[in-house]
Amino acid sequence: MTTLAPPPAPVQEGRHRASAPPVSRARRLLTGSSDDPRWARPALWAILVLAVALYAWNLSSVTGNTFYDAAVYSGTKSWKAFFFGALDSGSFITVDKPPFALWVMGLSARVFGYGTWQLLLPMVAVGTGSVALLYRMVKRDFGAVAGTIAALALTLTPITVAITRDTNPDPVLVFLMLLGAATLMKAVRTGRLMPLVWSGVAIGFAFNTKMMQAYVVLPAFFLVYLWAARTGLGRRIRNLAVATVALVVSSAWWMVVVDLIPASSRPYIGGSTDNTVWDLVIGYNGFGRIFGASSSVGSQGNGASFGGEAGLYRMFNSIMGGQISWLIPFALVALIGGLVLRGRAPRTDAKRAALLLWGGWFVLHYLTFALAEGTFHPYYVTAMAPGIAALAGIGGVQLYQAFKEGAAAKWAWVLPAAIAVSTVWAVVLLQRVSGSGTVYTVAEVVAGVAGAVAVTGLLLGRFTKRQRLTGIAALAAVVALLAGPAAYSASAATSSTNGTNPTAGPSTGGMGGGMGGGGGQRPSGSGGPGGTSSTSGTKGSTSGSTDSGTQSTGEPPSGTGSTGESRSGRTAGGMGGGSQVSSAMITYLKKNQDGATWLVAVATDQTASSIILESGQPVISMGGWSGSDNAMTLAKLKALVKSGKLHYIVVSSDGGQSTNSEISTWVKKNGTAVSAYSGLYRLDASDVS
Repeated sequence: MTTLAPPPAPVQEGRHRASAPPVSRARRLLTGSSDDPRWARPALWAILVLAVALYAWNLSSVTGNTFYDAAVYSGTKSWKAFFFGALDSGSFITVDKPPFALWVMGLSARVFGYGTWQLLLPMVAVGTGSVALLYRMVKRDFGAVAGTIAALALTLTPITVAITRDTNPDPVLVFLMLLGAATLMKAVRTGRLMPLVWSGVAIGFAFNTKMMQAYVVLPAFFLVYLWAARTGLGRRIRNLAVATVALVVSSAWWMVVVDLIPASSRPYIGGSTDNTVWDLVIGYNGFGRIFGASSSVGSQGNGASFGGEAGLYRMFNSIMGGQISWLIPFALVALIGGLVLRGRAPRTDAKRAALLLWGGWFVLHYLTFALAEGTFHPYYVTAMAPGIAALAGIGGVQLYQAFKEGAAAKWAWVLPAAIAVSTVWAVVLLQRVSGSGTVYTVAEVVAGVAGAVAVTGLLLGRFTKRQRLTGIAALAAVVALLAGPAAYSASAATSSTNGTNPTAGPSTGGMGGGMGGGGGQRPSGSGGPGGTSSTSGTKGSTSGSTDSGTQSTGEPPSGTGSTGESRSGRTAGGMGGGSQVSSAMITYLKKNQDGATWLVAVATDQTASSIILESGQPVISMGGWSGSDNAMTLAKLKALVKSGKLHYIVVSSDGGQSTNSEISTWVKKNGTAVSAYSGLYRLDASDVS
């Protein structure tokens, strides 16, 4: 067992600390602390440049998730739509998530104009910021080597590269959770209240990015502070109570404001059953994700169409394995070994507190995602990546030190065994896709050879007392464990992705997606914006669609995709399930809009978002994402038509879903069919009895 150094003295961060001159601060930013190794800051800058390159490479090939793209575009046209996160600028219905990530992208689009890079610029920024923040946190307690390994591991996490090149809200969520973790650890080290309060605020903003997913880390946060903070038990409990209030307020303020506004004065809350954000929180975006049932849309199934069957093995299956599992074996050994090594440390030991934080982060996310019976997309697990990366960096350093210095013979085998198991798993993952390209074959050879060199070199170096050989073996271990993720990440950065269900690397079967593929499709009949011409469309764009925003003029793109099909030239799901919405129809609708607020009303978000992006006009989604939202009633429809705010409605030839049958029947009876376009009807005030 290695000898533990005495705990560091409490960090004095009082207001009277002298500030460094601006020139000194700038130099330190570039070169690092004088206590750092000379290579440390250049290595960090190299990793950050790599992160930017992976996240921002060839952005013109990125389509993004048209569901969120349309909401961002609508927010640039209306501050009301911006605040509520409405899908359309007329603010008829919201998307099924809180709006903070939309606000971030929307502000960028308002400043720089609407387009692909304008929406993705904040994602690249927060993704790179997460790498820098993780480096700082790990380095603070475990040194520059651990911080560098952790930052590199996060940068090369395949699913993180894929999702950061997309307009889903997850990169913003991860960054805010890391901010919460950073301020939590500051509170642990100093015993002060305010850092803990700011931690609660950061998680509150994360809640307003993706609701209950932001709370997955909270048990670890509470445990770490309650156990390790440098203050008495009574003060720890009091501080946690105050921080909890800050968490609740920063989480609930938008929900409370929205739910207090009369329903007639705001959009319908997409995904809810009773037009409240609270129902969305506990239903569709809450327990429905975990238990496979949502009060909004009924059973969500077991998620097999996205990330495989729920179960402890899910993270290692053919869909998820290449996205996130590369370093999981090493992270588990690192967590257990690190806690054993810190076993006799004082309660306030910062290193053990960090291990508990990152271990809790990893384990809680793993169990949540692996066992979730509801809708599950592979890109959700990007939230797990910081925990894995941190444990890889921390474990690499701690196990290496124990390997070199530990008197107990068992420590001579822990690090080599961890590297061996992780290398074997990397080779297995790469063999799964060995026929998908030379890069994966090369990565398999590199991983296998480097892993063998690492294990052999470590053992020989220890027993022959050759430190140089041990150091070379350690570098070989890093190559072995990151060769596979690097190949997948490079593929994610250089290939067009599925905007709905972005994944890295080649397709491995199932519905999990893959580069340039149509993976991640929703089950038949559920629909989603920006999908292919099918009622099993996806919540985003797949191959055959044009880029959602290569222009920077503030107007949405128009035209056809590479197949000659319009972005909106797809089958409308739900009530519009039998109708084709083409570019020609959109041109007709714009020509005959006659001052209406909304261009047309369609069944689902999938069709509405595509038309919004092509036409630049507000479009009503009557049934929300799944087509089963109660956003549109017959009385509301009649009022809109009578006031002249809506003239055109798309319905299916068979009456559509049963929940909309009353509207469908009334439209067909009272409206005038536009013969050139199947399923399109015109209604005027005179048609309302």
